[in-house]
Amino acid sequence: MEEHVLDVRGLSCPMPIVKTKKTMDQLPAGNQLVVLATDPGSVADFEAWTKRTGHKLLQAEQVGNEFHFRIEKVGLKAQEG
Repeated sequence: MEEHVLDVRGLSCPMPIVKTKKTMDQLPAGNQLVVLATDPGSVADFEAWTKRTGHKLLQAEQVGNEFHFRIEKVGLKAQEG
């Protein structure tokens, strides 16, 4: 398992999700992506997006004025089941 970091600080909805989707599409299943965001709406956005896609939102925390998310990519078979 590898950990990758995506910095979307300063971007507003929908760009954090758009960039996260593009990055996740390139990762093998089981890899984790840490997303650094500043948009307060990103908390609800990432919760909804991971539920819809089947990826695992392992961590969502506020650090000062930033929001950090740890998402694990789930393979297609696991998403369908």
